[in-house]
Parts: sequence; C-alpha cells; structure tokens
Amino acid sequence: MHLNYLALAVPFFLTFIGLEYLVARKNGKTYFKFNDSITNLSIGIAERLLDTFTVGLFYFVYDYLYRHFAVFDIKASVLLWVALLICTDFIWYWYHRLAHEVTVFWCAHVVHHQSEEFNYTVSARITVFQAFIRTGFWAILPVIGFPPAMITSMLLVHGLYPFFIHTRTIGKLGILEYILVTPSHHRVHHASNPQYLDKNYGDVFIIWDKLFGTFVKEEEEPVYGLTKPLESNSFLWQHFHFILEMLYSARQAKGWRNKLRVVFGKPDNVDPGARAILEKKFLLRNHVTEAPKLFNYVLWQIVATLVLLFSFLLLEHYVPVFIQVCVTLLILLTLINCGAIMEQKKWVFYLEYARYLVLCLAGYYVWPHPAFLCAAAIIMITAFYFQSHLREHYLRLVYGYYRS
Repeated sequence: MHLNYLALAVPFFLTFIGLEYLVARKNGKTYFKFNDSITNLSIGIAERLLDTFTVGLFYFVYDYLYRHFAVFDIKASVLLWVALLICTDFIWYWYHRLAHEVTVFWCAHVVHHQSEEFNYTVSARITVFQAFIRTGFWAILPVIGFPPAMITSMLLVHGLYPFFIHTRTIGKLGILEYILVTPSHHRVHHASNPQYLDKNYGDVFIIWDKLFGTFVKEEEEPVYGLTKPLESNSFLWQHFHFILEMLYSARQAKGWRNKLRVVFGKPDNVDPGARAILEKKFLLRNHVTEAPKLFNYVLWQIVATLVLLFSFLLLEHYVPVFIQVCVTLLILLTLINCGAIMEQKKWVFYLEYARYLVLCLAGYYVWPHPAFLCAAAIIMITAFYFQSHLREHYLRLVYGYYRS
C-alpha cells in the first residue's frame, strides 16, 4: 500500500503532549488549561490538514527556482547537508525576526503567541499563512543551488526540533545553552515581560541571537501570551483578528505613506484601540458561565477530529479529491464549532446543519442512490420542522442550560 507515513507525526506529537501532561501533574504543576489546549490543538489540526494541499505547491516553487535560477550545482554530501542546516536556520532567524517587526508578517505569526500557557500544544499554533511566508524566505535556498529534495528533507528535520522547546518541564541544559535554542531560551521568546519582548528568535542554534544582539537569558519567571491578551477561544477570531486590526488602522490612516507604514512598518503602528472596536462588531462576546457538559462535547469532537485527520493523512493517496474537500470542510467546521462552543455561542446549533450537509454530500458520492437522497432530505425536513425544539434540546445537551 502507498501510505503517507508522515501521518504518524500526529500520534507521535500527541504521545509527547500526554507525557508532558503526566510529568507536570506528577510535579504538581498546572501547565495545561482545557480551553487553551483545545484552541492550540485546533489551530495545529487546521494547519496540518491544509498542508496536505500546499506542500506540493511549495515543492513546485522550489523545483522551478532550482531548474531556472540555481547559481551552483550542489550535490548531496555530509558537509553540504551541514551547510544546508546552517543556511536554513540562518534564514529562519531572519524570517522569525521580521515576523515580529513587520505588521503584515505579524498578522500570520501572532497566532503562535496568543496562548497564555506554554507547553507542547503551543507548538501546534502554526497557520498555513505562516507556511506561505516562510516559503518566500526559503525560496533563496534553491536559487543558491540546493536541490528541492534536500530542502524539503531538511525542512522536515528542522521543523521537528522546535516542538521540543515548547515546554516548562525542562530546565536549563548546561553547556547546550551556549549552542542550541533550549526550552529556557524559547520560554523567553514567548513571554510578554517587557525585558523579554522580541528576543531569542533562533530555531535550532542560539548563535544568531547572540550575533545580532537579540539574546536574553531567562531569569525572571515568564508571563506568556500577548501584551494585550486576546481572551477569546474563537477559531476564526484567533486567525483573523490582527488582519482586521491592520486593515482598520490602514483605512483610518491619512495618506498613502501612512497607510503603507501601517502595513509594512512595525506592528506598533496598528491602532491600539482597533481591537476593542472590532470585537464589538465581530466577536459579540457572551457572558460565559460554567458548563461541565461543554467540555465533554468539545473533547469528544477534538478526539474524533484527530482520528479523522490521522486516517485522512495516512490514506490520502487513496482518497478521491471530492472526499478530500468534504473531509477538509467537515474538519474546519468542527474546529469553528469547538471554538464557538467554548465561547458559548448559541448559533453553533446552525453549524450542525452545515456539517450534516457535508456528510450528505460525501455519503452521496460514495453511494449515489436515490434512496440516500430521499432519506437525507426527510431527515433535513424533519429537523427544520422541529427546529425550535431541537435547538433547545441541543443547547441543554451542550451547555447544560437553555436561554432563549
């Protein structure tokens, strides 16, 4: 069978997340919070899912640049693999630094810093927007002359290391602190303490930060998250809030020079009052009350989504394109649903119609029989007829209460 063994990354990472949770609990540490961990995993699921459709595009870009613009004809050897690792890490440093210093890049990278906890689930907070931006930076590698196969292999290895530095369970690592980016260094990077802001950009080697003056040692206990906490579990809001803030600020700015300064200057140029205005317009916060049933329903959905994601990735070569689209829509709708449930939105009930429609489309593709359409239509008509009662029952089931 032609299986995609990269799907094994899903259980691999989940295993280490579970081990970290057990170690933290044994030591009496509360490094995990339910809402925070779920939102982290949700963002990671979306990124891994969408990577299925973008990896081929990125490889095409590298291959095109290599065939048409390569300066050197590099052949794989031990020394050149080491050279590629150093070049990749150097480019990463500058991509990462500019992602903090340029507003339009920060729009994509801010998602990675929204979590107010610091554990292995935070490493999952990568968006497909970041993948596109990083590819733009790494495009220099095939121009230098590194073959696309070497580049993609190195990016897989280079992307694995950062997972292990997103933890509070590992202290300082002695002499390695002078060479590698360690958990201690990366805790500083994710902190919102004034002395830690915009420091320690390195991914594998810490030498770049020391060379370019952005290194700070961990001393004071870090406080994690944004300087202005997002305070939202919404899957969509976490992805798009800063894009909206940037666009709002650019629209309010006078003159094209000031508008361009907002987009391509420092994130500080974004109007600090923009978020509050946009939250009133788009977020519509509810007063969140304790609802234990909510956690069980969200957890069940995330577990089911992870199983579906793993199966989809493992068997992707055997899944028809239409079913791939249906699975993608179903997973994204579920992630939006989980975020909205944790915010206790009542409109989540209507997302169930959307998920049902996607399931019906996938089912009809697999079994294109009139009987299937009739049964699906009868269920939908019945649901519309009894909608008010179903909505009340649904909200009681999910939240444990119902308010009209």
